[in-house]
Amino acid sequence: MSYSIGQLSKKTGVKVPTIRYYEQVGLLPEAPRNAGNQRRYENAHLERLRFIRHARELGFEMEDIRALLTMSEKPQDSCHAADSIARDHLASIRERIAQLQILERELERMVDECAHGRVCDCRVIEVLADHAECRTDHGKVSLPG
Repeated sequence: MSYSIGQLSKKTGVKVPTIRYYEQVGLLPEAPRNAGNQRRYENAHLERLRFIRHARELGFEMEDIRALLTMSEKPQDSCHAADSIARDHLASIRERIAQLQILERELERMVDECAHGRVCDCRVIEVLADHAECRTDHGKVSLPG
């Protein structure tokens, strides 16, 4: 069975511009075109795009996805490299969670200390204006995006 780019988008939940981007960067092989110059995608494209989407949902970087896709093409090879990529990603996620928990505690403290009076007495504004008022060193916390 073959699919138009719109059909592929609906089946995978990946937007058309993203599909085109994945083709441009080589994650998804370019689809052959029919006589009307429309891209026609096969089941292999569908499965690969589902793999990419799931990996992106789990937060894997594009280069890691590229490596994992390459590994998936050699099913008899050792999965040590794939395991290593996943372990590194897990460690990174755990680090981000720890950083976010620091931010959560600091923000929660700011909100709890606010008396809900006037802005001139607002604890949130005071703390944001003077980092010395913070109890944690959250300056190194990096947020995604």
